[in-house]
Amino acid sequence: MSGHSKWATIHRSKEVKDVKRGAAFTKLGRAITVAVKEGGGVSDPEQNFKLRLAVDKARQVNMPKENITRAIEKAAGGGGDQLTESLFEGFLPGGAAVLVQVLSDNRLRTAQEVRGILDKGGGTLGGSGSVSYQFRQMGEVIVTAKSGKTIEEQELELIDAGAEDIDQVENKIVIHCQPKSTFEVKEAVEKLGYQVESAELTMHPTSLVSVDELTQARIETLLEKIEDLDDVQKVYTNYA
Repeated sequence: MSGHSKWATIHRSKEVKDVKRGAAFTKLGRAITVAVKEGGGVSDPEQNFKLRLAVDKARQVNMPKENITRAIEKAAGGGGDQLTESLFEGFLPGGAAVLVQVLSDNRLRTAQEVRGILDKGGGTLGGSGSVSYQFRQMGEVIVTAKSGKTIEEQELELIDAGAEDIDQVENKIVIHCQPKSTFEVKEAVEKLGYQVESAELTMHPTSLVSVDELTQARIETLLEKIEDLDDVQKVYTNYA
């Protein structure tokens, strides 16, 4: 247990929480479509790991079942936008790193949009590999801590369930595991009686960069603008 007390000291992975509901569903629909296409047209979530994650995420935010089904059927039938998944890397004020995961039908346009926001906010867009080495892909399962057990007791049983790293954030426990084990860990902790809030793949920072409160405020403003871009799916950073 690392003992971090702030969410920012674990990682930051916002997925458009303050935009209109319809816009959020559009982004999720895109993720489902790409998951089907990248999975060779396999439309069964049980047989397509990435699709299973996308569908599960859509359900977590109460995306209507018919929207999910429509996105899957459209992709399986060869329809939908010709979207490409890209990862942009850059630097934020204070020297922190940022990864921006996008789905776009025009990578150059999206890169220019991200670059413009970074430049105006005191950051810079870097080249491929400039900061991604500071992160590693992991599965992340967030659960509500149990009230009848100590954190130490819960840590031991979560490790037995497949957790490799555990952080506590208020009354939440953030579990990190091997990417391919995400759903196995989710199911295991559910059997232990934990309430699962989310399960997804994340880019977990291997080191953290400390910034002062003023710089943190600048970073938050900048990242919110990036997250509002239509093509942006996820944003990760390593500031603390």
